[in-house]
Amino acid sequence: MDSEPRGIRAIDYDAQRAKLMVQLEDGQAYVYVGVPGEVHRSFLEADSKGRFFQAEIADRYPYNVLDS
Repeated sequence: MDSEPRGIRAIDYDAQRAKLMVQLEDGQAYVYVGVPGEVHRSFLEADSKGRFFQAEIADRYPYNVLDS
């Protein structure tokens, strides 16, 4: 992932599995594992979701790219 803030199209969270799904404006989707609920809540409340994503999620949790 690059370091530029990217537009976020959709955010979904599976609390039982601590999995965060993030879909970017370009359609690319990722599933991040081991993301605490408080990080998900902060992400939803962030003024800039793109900046929050880059600073707090993108390089901090393991992820898988979803096929589009």
